[in-house]
Amino acid sequence: VQLQASGGGLEQAGGSLGLSCEVSGRIFYWYSVAWFRQAPGKEREFVAAIRWSGDNRIFANPVKGRSTISRDDAKNSVNLQVNNLKPEDTAVYYCAARPGSYTDDDVDYAYWGPGTQVTVSS
Repeated sequence: VQLQASGGGLEQAGGSLGLSCEVSGRIFYWYSVAWFRQAPGKEREFVAAIRWSGDNRIFANPVKGRSTISRDDAKNSVNLQVNNLKPEDTAVYYCAARPGSYTDDDVDYAYWGPGTQVTVSS
């Protein structure tokens, strides 16, 4: 399974961020996809995940209420949008996949993309 994230860059505080993760190499339908992020000097943390069936989603508290996650099975991709950006959203964002249901623990994900940098200026 290969993953490729796109959409990072420099954003303004209060703006919106759209990230996309394209998954290839296996039957995408059976894979749950999650987003994690790692800020400088901090451990990697969970952001959001969507179940393989698309009927369940979870969000970490720092982004809950201002984020959406969706999947497009026709394009084998998962999209994350974070609104009302804050400087503390600055991090390298990674998408990860696992067969079956999602979890919020990065050790449960075997497949990872290379990450995309997001910088939020105040």
